[in-house]
This record gives sequence, structure tokens and C-alpha cells, in this order.
Amino acid sequence: MGERTANVVPGSIGETLEKLASVIAQRDESGTSAEESYTARLLKGPEDYRLKKVAEEAVEVVMAAKDHDHDHVRYEAADLIYHLLVVCRAEGVTLDELAGELNARAH
Repeated sequence: MGERTANVVPGSIGETLEKLASVIAQRDESGTSAEESYTARLLKGPEDYRLKKVAEEAVEVVMAAKDHDHDHVRYEAADLIYHLLVVCRAEGVTLDELAGELNARAH
């Protein structure tokens, strides 16, 4: 587990996801090297590396939830969402498509 984030304040999830997806896209499109950016390393590196990170972060969310540790769940969930968005970018799945999928399931 990484260090807990200090001074977290509530934000707008939509704006935050849009901004994060934009940064991920910039790292992908700009030619940023894997040495310069963790995101570029994930996108340009082996597929298995990206996929293992999603699985690892999902397990860490489960373990934090099992401990009923609110701050740890928040921290690990943020890691999971970041890594999931990187995989979505690598597979060409946009935030709008993801939103459409979630909206189609809401009954």
C-alpha cells in the first residue's frame, strides 16, 4: 500500500474522471516516454502489466473493505479507477461509452 493521501476534500466525480481520462490520453498521444511517465509505461508496456495492476488494485480494495478502513478503501479505490481507465484507454473504451453502459443497466 502507498502512503495515505492527506487533506482529501470532496470533488465532482464526473469532472475528476474527465480530467483523469484527458491526462491518460495526453500521455498516450504525446509520445511521452515510459521513462518519463508511469501512465506511458502502463500504456506502452506489456499488456499483462496493465492487466495485473487492475487485478492487484481490485484485491487491495477488497482487503481494505474487509478491514472496514474508510480511508484505505478510498485510497485503493482511486488506484483501481486509475488503472481501470488506463486499460479502457488501451482498449479504446471511452468514458462516454462507459457511462452509456452504466446508464443502460440502471433500471
